[in-house]
Amino acid sequence: MNSVVKMIRREWLDWPFFEPRHLAIGEALDRFVQSGALDKIDHNDVDGACRKLVRAMGAAGLLDCAVAASPDGDATSIDSRSICLSRESLAYADGLADFAFAMQGLGSGAIALGGSAELRKAVLPKVRSGEWLAAFALSEKEAGSDVAAMSCTARVDGDNYVIDGEKTWISNGGIADVYTLFARTGEAPGARGISAFVVFPDDPGFSIAERIDVIAPHPLATLRFTNCRIPASRRLGAPGGGFKLAMQTLDIFRASVAAAALGFARRALDEALSHARSRNMFGATLGDLQLTQAALGDMATDTDAAALLTYRAAWRRDVQKLPTTREAAMAKLTATETAQRVIDRAVQMFGGRGVRKGEVVESLYREIRALRIYEGATEVQKLIVARELLKPR
Repeated sequence: MNSVVKMIRREWLDWPFFEPRHLAIGEALDRFVQSGALDKIDHNDVDGACRKLVRAMGAAGLLDCAVAASPDGDATSIDSRSICLSRESLAYADGLADFAFAMQGLGSGAIALGGSAELRKAVLPKVRSGEWLAAFALSEKEAGSDVAAMSCTARVDGDNYVIDGEKTWISNGGIADVYTLFARTGEAPGARGISAFVVFPDDPGFSIAERIDVIAPHPLATLRFTNCRIPASRRLGAPGGGFKLAMQTLDIFRASVAAAALGFARRALDEALSHARSRNMFGATLGDLQLTQAALGDMATDTDAAALLTYRAAWRRDVQKLPTTREAAMAKLTATETAQRVIDRAVQMFGGRGVRKGEVVESLYREIRALRIYEGATEVQKLIVARELLKPR
């Protein structure tokens, strides 16, 4: 996105969802963006950009709220509101920065939840400081939303596990220093027969089968495991407990996907407002036209509605200590679909400029599309909400 970023507005930090410490986090994020750290990133080199972004965020202490601290490594203590605020702010400024931040938390969450003291001590500080990049290897070609269809296997062989199969659509694939891998170990049918492991890129039998290019460049890859032998001590949690670890990790971070979409929507709205005020048309400005005013009114209202759902879900987890399956699903589907509409209207307001490569709204248009799919597509979120509503009470 454009490197000239004005400071994101913070009026919503007055909402009762937040505490004074969240204002301090917002100020730290603003200082990071205004420091020019993002201006030094070459987005044409996606791999290098992600490494530099993670290191810069680690040095600034921004990763502290996403990655559990060693030695206890208790990921359940991670504050969802802080993660959401961070992702909203970073997405507003730079989509790749948001991606890089999110993957450090998502890729290390299961290690914090289920790793041995030795694993937590070896991995978490390096991920938290930005020295290492982390990845979360769950999806497969035939097992995206349907995790129980997973076919990648890990079999016991003495004091080791031998892994065979592939994972695809893996964020940070090909550049990560540590991977949290989920594989079928067969303790029970379906999801109850999946275990989690820590894999390093230099493990024998681990290779990158393919790098994947997408419309908003992010490092993605297909991972291949061929008789990949790792010590049994690198299993996370109990045998067959991998699906539970994956869901616990996603529960911590799912609402933050909505927050990222919210950041994109707020940026698009601000870009549209600036353009509407300055673009002269028919002897007035674009903003003087009632059709433009109606569009802006819809964009602002929808964005605030999505924000309320997003931070309600995070507050419910942090403060009420209650399950957020339904609330996070509502937030994710609403915020991503809202952001798509808001960004599309911003592009329309910009006219021909809106589809020119290099324009902020054009970049946002490419960024938002994936968020409506990953970590549960919109259609899946609707099913989750409905199933939660239909549960016996």
